[in-house]
Amino acid sequence: MSELFAHPPEARYQQIASESRYLALRDGTQLALDLMLPADLPPGTRLPALMIMARYWRSLELRVPDRPGKALIGPREATPDHFLPRGFALVIVDARGTGASTGVCRSPFAPEESVDYAEVAAWVRQQPWCNGSLGAYGISYEGATALRLAAMGVQGVKGVIPQEIEYDVYADIALPGGILNAAFIKAWSDSNNKLDAGKPSDLFPLMARLLTKGVRPVDADRPTRTMLNQALAEHRKNTDVFAALSAITYRDDRFGSSGLTLDDMSVFAHNDGLRKHEVPIFAWGSWLDGASAESVLRLFQTFSQPQIAVIGAWKHEMTAHGSPFQKPGAKPDPLQAQQWAAMTTFFQHTLVDNKPPVGKVLHYYTLGEETWKQTDTFPLPDTQWQTWYFGANQSLSTAAPTEAHATDRYTVDFTATTGLTNRWHTQFARPLVYRDRAKQDRRLLTYTSAPLTQDLEVTGYPIVTLHVTSTEDDGAFFVYLEDIDPQGVVRYITEGQLRGIHRRLADTSPPYVTGMPYHTCRRADAAPLPRGEQVELVIGLQPTSVLFRRGHRIRVAIAGADKDTFARIPARATPTLQVARSSVAPSRIVLPVVSRTEA
Repeated sequence: MSELFAHPPEARYQQIASESRYLALRDGTQLALDLMLPADLPPGTRLPALMIMARYWRSLELRVPDRPGKALIGPREATPDHFLPRGFALVIVDARGTGASTGVCRSPFAPEESVDYAEVAAWVRQQPWCNGSLGAYGISYEGATALRLAAMGVQGVKGVIPQEIEYDVYADIALPGGILNAAFIKAWSDSNNKLDAGKPSDLFPLMARLLTKGVRPVDADRPTRTMLNQALAEHRKNTDVFAALSAITYRDDRFGSSGLTLDDMSVFAHNDGLRKHEVPIFAWGSWLDGASAESVLRLFQTFSQPQIAVIGAWKHEMTAHGSPFQKPGAKPDPLQAQQWAAMTTFFQHTLVDNKPPVGKVLHYYTLGEETWKQTDTFPLPDTQWQTWYFGANQSLSTAAPTEAHATDRYTVDFTATTGLTNRWHTQFARPLVYRDRAKQDRRLLTYTSAPLTQDLEVTGYPIVTLHVTSTEDDGAFFVYLEDIDPQGVVRYITEGQLRGIHRRLADTSPPYVTGMPYHTCRRADAAPLPRGEQVELVIGLQPTSVLFRRGHRIRVAIAGADKDTFARIPARATPTLQVARSSVAPSRIVLPVVSRTEA
């Protein structure tokens, strides 16, 4: 493994001093920020600064004593124990329209947020305690803002650590495959509305129990809370995210009254800046957390600057194992437990030693084998594309079909679900647990292989092609790749989805490198399903790395709904599908198989 996953720099400081204040921006908006420094810093000492732009409150008022910078949620939990004692300053900012900051949040990741962050960074760099070197990090929303800062061209920004992020807002979180991620968006929107009103979120019950007055005012505002009350009043004009997203079907639809598309709100809108400034990136993701692994791989394949990438098998906060081959709630694996040491070492190299990483390296975890590997190229150079065809009696094999006409009939079961602890629910500090899928698979159309005669490693992007006829002109198509062990336990591996009207494959390239088929999901490319006529659907599954053991079976399961996660499509009708598996219309899955040396 990389030398980053060794021992971090030795701690030099013992105490932490914290203060908070407002910083006035170019348009008069007042951003609340917390500044943390070692309390025992010798006079005249200057430190590199680490930054976070927070969406979920930079700081809390608690009923129990708390250390400065210690948060109940988000990426800041280990900060006092790692970064500050080792000679880093920390600045945490409430984004405009959130926390104790004034202003209005007209959309998540609005362009003005990036300009704000650059303005804060320029201010930090001029402070007498700062040596001019800056870094940024964070999980999820905060990790995406770190990448945006790297694209802004602020002098002194030398390294960023985005963790578990959404790189493409439309495809990665809001509407994967063009299907509204209704459960997440509704819960996230309701949570933000409460936070922006100064109330704790129901999604974090521990936070609710410990809070007294909600977000912490800045120091000068504590006696009267005048500025905090003004900020909360201004937040009432924030856009309701669920209402705005519920009206979006296509990529080029506008988000509420903001005038923005979801593309405008995505990291890839900043691709030119990321290429130009070439800030080193240390990116983290999980094969089982939303589309965070795909986000890491897009960065790895799209940009040439030095990168260290890590894709594991953990929940969104990276605090618990999520592999379906581990017991639920299993302790983090050793590399996962070393994340803070690795992050500290990365910032030491980039911000202090001026020795950024050279080239690119990807560390990735293989499910089923439960081991870590690494590569400097992706896709892996020894990948072979292996086609598995749907066959008679719901079989799956590498033998191409020979029948001229063969189909399987399936009526969509809208009670089908992947549960409440899946990859799309883990973003709310929920467990990441996929239990035995055998019972749920009875609601789906499945195709299952014979027991494997040798181990089969799949690393990359599985791609499914369905030749399907529907009784309706729209629908949601979900495809799951699963492992079945000799005892009959069905384990979820990965999934892909596609809304029927977005079926048309693009004749242009996406704005980033990906192994998935590209559907633009734009209004001009909409293609309703012709009722009773066969069409081809090409569906990319989220990337994975898994070892199917000898004696296990591979399963592809097809659904038309995931009731606890995605919006129902169509809203009222119940489609009946005919899935073809003939010589002229061979439905199939193509697996990226990696050569292995058998023991």
